[in-house]
Amino acid sequence: MDLVANNPKVFVSHASEDKDSFVLEFATKLRAHGVDAWVDKWEMLPGDKLIHKIFEEGLKAPDAFIIVLSTTSVTKPWVREELDVAAVKRISNGMKLIPVVIDDCQIPGVLTATLYEKFDRPENYNASFDRVLSAIFNLSSKPPLGALPAYAHPSPVRMAGRSASDSLVIHVACEKALEDEDQYVYPVEAFDLNGSPKLPVQELRDCLEILEDDGAIESLKGIDPGIRPFRITESGFELYAREAIPGYSEMRCNVVRGIVNSELTSNIALSEHLGLPVYLTNHILSLLEHEGGIKLTKGLQERQTIYHVGASLRRELSA
Repeated sequence: MDLVANNPKVFVSHASEDKDSFVLEFATKLRAHGVDAWVDKWEMLPGDKLIHKIFEEGLKAPDAFIIVLSTTSVTKPWVREELDVAAVKRISNGMKLIPVVIDDCQIPGVLTATLYEKFDRPENYNASFDRVLSAIFNLSSKPPLGALPAYAHPSPVRMAGRSASDSLVIHVACEKALEDEDQYVYPVEAFDLNGSPKLPVQELRDCLEILEDDGAIESLKGIDPGIRPFRITESGFELYAREAIPGYSEMRCNVVRGIVNSELTSNIALSEHLGLPVYLTNHILSLLEHEGGIKLTKGLQERQTIYHVGASLRRELSA
């Protein structure tokens, strides 16, 4: 017998009446596909001990046991004996037991809970054979898992008092605003709605509605259809900055120092001096103005000029 290392060994149990009509062609095809199919006609020679050959060689350690079921084989005591041995091996060491049904026979009780493959229709022979081959090699036609959609990943930052979805929307919108140096966010682009959406569209709509109700964003009116562009409000960006920008408090202090100590009077000068994005500098200046620490004039191309520094800001620095 010409064995090939690592090729799965399969014992083919059958009735002699089915050998020429089905078994030999079937087993030959198994061997052509790398399966070491054990069939008595090929393995047993004159003088061999029948019981030793079958139970000590054929059934000793196969990777799988194929039983060919037919109206003839299910009545054979020898086939039932082999099946009983295979059933014990399946329980004791997990050997795969594969019933192959070639006619309209009664399935033995020990196999009623086992999925079998039918070879009773010639036009389906190749498909049935491929399924048996897949079972022997533990292959599956199940498609591989793809990557999780973007919205299935947790938000990089969970905003205090916000749902995961709301946090994700704020995070994506503010990151986009910083990247573009623009407070206006266009959802189709920011949330990749035409590609791999970062959120299901209805979930995004719900988040934007909630965030607008809370004053974190303001939708642009009169733009329809679809999800409208929106502006990130001061409170919306502040929510993001406190949770997501490392060292944000120190950045605010550095802006105050730049105004009071270095007497820098424009957003551009402060950004260049501190190495901050202009959008972030503008946000901090806007906060300081609303707190009464400075007064600003706003010119073309987002240029902001400080024309008054309040006593409260100077006192904040000395505190």
